[in-house]
Amino acid sequence: MENISAFLGSEVARRLVGISGRQFEKISEIRLRVDKPMIVRIGGRDYFVVADSFQGSPLVSVIDKAYRPNAEDIRETMERISQYSFYAFESELSQGYITLPKGHRVGVVGQAVLEDGAVRAWRYISGLNIRVAHSVLGCADDVLPQILNADGLMHTMIISPPGFGKTTLLRDIVRQISDGGLTVGLADERSEVAGCFRGVAQNDVGIRTDVLDGCPKALAMVMLLRAMSPDVIAVDELGGEADARSLDTVLNAGVKILCTAHGNDVEDAMKNPALTAVLGRGIFQRFIVLDKPTNVAGVFDGKGVKI
Repeated sequence: MENISAFLGSEVARRLVGISGRQFEKISEIRLRVDKPMIVRIGGRDYFVVADSFQGSPLVSVIDKAYRPNAEDIRETMERISQYSFYAFESELSQGYITLPKGHRVGVVGQAVLEDGAVRAWRYISGLNIRVAHSVLGCADDVLPQILNADGLMHTMIISPPGFGKTTLLRDIVRQISDGGLTVGLADERSEVAGCFRGVAQNDVGIRTDVLDGCPKALAMVMLLRAMSPDVIAVDELGGEADARSLDTVLNAGVKILCTAHGNDVEDAMKNPALTAVLGRGIFQRFIVLDKPTNVAGVFDGKGVKI
């Protein structure tokens, strides 16, 4: 977490001084909105950051004591996040986010500038959501025996709503199966799993993992399949039609797939039009469902029966 402070505006960073080390390390989100209360999320609960001098922790639950960042605070934070070069992050910003070293992701909202129906720039940025990536080594220990067999990894999908830790679990599964002997091709479109900086993974994703960073996942899966001879291809947040087509290519090549998808349960994931055809064919052998942050509600077989 300590490297996050370097990307915050001076006033924003100053407000976080005083948070205990243990709490600071558990921060999952920092939300900044112009003239709105600054909110820090810890353990699934929101806290306001105090506006004035404080004794003890600067985190409170009373909104009228909250610090409210202004447009200058947002501007300074964005300058630090982009390293004073919006142009260098033009591609990511067009998708509404910037990825920081270690895989932290900053979501952006405000007034967008459109060109040919696509976002080309931002005229005004009014809000930031800094999602803090956490590597939790060993968080996959309990599920690994249920997704591995004599042939290696079974086709596995991790399902949860946003913010419940599916990327964290994916990262640790990749690390463990890679260190355990399987060659993994990781399609890391948003740099959130491996947290690459200048193409080199900053998070531990295993000794036999090849990371294709910043490339659209549908293209990355096919490139990894053709070039890196993986036993497993891992990908975060499947959902588009192009993703489903590439998934078919991977499956037809006999390579195992490890992926995540949004949803509350298996039935919910089935409702995604892009995934219905793939899931309906019964290809996936295991589903891991998270029902709250970092908590595995259950592991299910390919028919949706809890193991």
